[in-house]
Amino acid sequence: MKKYEFLEHSSEIKFRIFGKTISKIFENTSLAISEILSGAEKVEDKAKKKIELEGKDNESLLYDFIDELIYLLDAEHFLVSKAKVEVKEGKLNAIIYGDDALRYPKLDYIKAATYSEMYIREKNGNWEAQVVVDV
Repeated sequence: MKKYEFLEHSSEIKFRIFGKTISKIFENTSLAISEILSGAEKVEDKAKKKIELEGKDNESLLYDFIDELIYLLDAEHFLVSKAKVEVKEGKLNAIIYGDDALRYPKLDYIKAATYSEMYIREKNGNWEAQVVVDV
């Protein structure tokens, strides 16, 4: 099963995420975000950070998760490479792996996560989500 795919969008970046569980949706989202930010360069796992979030629903949790990855880049120069995520009862616990963003010359930026066209749903025993980020 593919983890994510980028879709056509007129002015932003749109992607769809796939996973066997809701937690895999979040893990695979971190991979897509890493690809966007790094310009498709492989990001090393030299450091890790812990994230704990709560949301009123899966979409708000996904929005906050993406927002946190953007914040880590902007505030701490931490570029995500991957994540190990557990989502349960509206709570997210994650270990985020990554590296110092200053080591990546082709760095790109995401302004913000959006709720535009966002969804998360279970489909035929698997999970699927869609996200648009403002660049």
